[in-house]
Amino acid sequence: MNEGLRVRLAADVTLTGSVAAEGEAVAGFLALAAGTEGTVERVDEHQPRSGEDVREYERLKSLLDSFGHQMPEGSRGQLQEKVRALEPAWIAFQEQKARVTVRVRFDNGFVLDGVHEALFTST
Repeated sequence: MNEGLRVRLAADVTLTGSVAAEGEAVAGFLALAAGTEGTVERVDEHQPRSGEDVREYERLKSLLDSFGHQMPEGSRGQLQEKVRALEPAWIAFQEQKARVTVRVRFDNGFVLDGVHEALFTST
């Protein structure tokens, strides 16, 4: 996906919501049919967030790689054990992919923003 690309909705999209108007709640429903065409105005890439375990793994692994050869064997062994214990969280983080969302202005004037790119196909 890139800005300016012509796209088409791959599936029907329904949106519901409510707005307070003159003290009363007004509910609404909007449906956009699959095949509705528009233009990508913005593309946002959202990187996966690292949790505390991932940050701790990075810190300890860096310490081990930089100074492990200088550490006493017992300390190095403890550090290696901690790194091994945190490795599953690190591997899971590495396997996560960036999530891409787009802002699309449809030919009918409607705009969808923050929508996953998989909802569209290029025309």
